[in-house]
Amino acid sequence: MSESKTRRDFMKATTALVGGVVAAFVGIPAIAYLIDPALEAGSAEAWIPVGKLADIPLKKPFPFSFTRTQVNGWERTATSHGGFVIRKSEDPNDILILNSKCTHLACSVNWREDANAFLCPCHDAKFDPEGKVLDGPPPRPLARYEEFRVSDDGTLEIFFKEG
Repeated sequence: MSESKTRRDFMKATTALVGGVVAAFVGIPAIAYLIDPALEAGSAEAWIPVGKLADIPLKKPFPFSFTRTQVNGWERTATSHGGFVIRKSEDPNDILILNSKCTHLACSVNWREDANAFLCPCHDAKFDPEGKVLDGPPPRPLARYEEFRVSDDGTLEIFFKEG
């Protein structure tokens, strides 16, 4: 039995081929558009400006805060962070920068001049001006922003790394 291609079979094959090519030209870019945000890695680290060094008083905690927005695919998450800058002397390298999150349950600590300490309102934790635990449940001292720099225009910047 001989198998010969009929005109109808030829039209079916040609239509299927052309339809497949059109679907590929439309479908592949559409899929790439939908998947691309999930593949992009947002930067988890950056230099954050804190303030002009000249405006930060000596030997007194200077509060600062900033917000980081993390993009994960189609989801945007804004997270607030903060801390205190303590200039120990006129030397721009003699600076202590503490994170304001309590190491117990991550509540924000506040500086109390009359107590000469950072106090956590959640569970009465108390930290000295260097960030060491004086009282309460925190398991360790306040975290420090170790990397910082002073830009050419006199702005103090901290290196923030997520996580």
